Amino acid sequence: MMRKAEVKIQDTTAGWLTQDEDGYHFEYDVEYLTLPEAVAVSLTLPLQKNPFKSNVLFPFFDGLIPEGWLLDIAEKNWKLNPRDRMGLLMTCCKDCIGAVSIHPVQEEDKL
Repeated sequence: MMRKAEVKIQDTTAGWLTQDEDGYHFEYDVEYLTLPEAVAVSLTLPLQKNPFKSNVLFPFFDGLIPEGWLLDIAEKNWKLNPRDRMGLLMTCCKDCIGAVSIHPVQEEDKL
C-alpha cells in the first residue's frame, strides 16, 4: 500500500512524501525547484532533483509530529497507532507550527 502526502512551504507545493513497501521517499516538486524563492524543506533535505530515500520516516518530518499530551489526544481522537508515523504526520500536520505543512493525497486526487 502506498501513501502520499503533499509537502507545502507556506501555501506553495514544495514536494511529495511517499511511503511504500521500500520505505519513505521525498522528492521536490519539479516546478518548485525552478522558483527563484525556493528554499529547502530542511537542512537535511537540500534542494535537488533526485529523490531522497529512507527506511524510516525522515527525522525532519518525524519532528513535526506532536508529542506528549497532544499526541495522546490525536491517538485517541483519530484512533491512530503511535508507531504509524506516516499516519500521524498526515493526520496531525496540516497546520503545524512553522512554514511547512503536510496534506494527504487521496487516490482520486492523484489523477
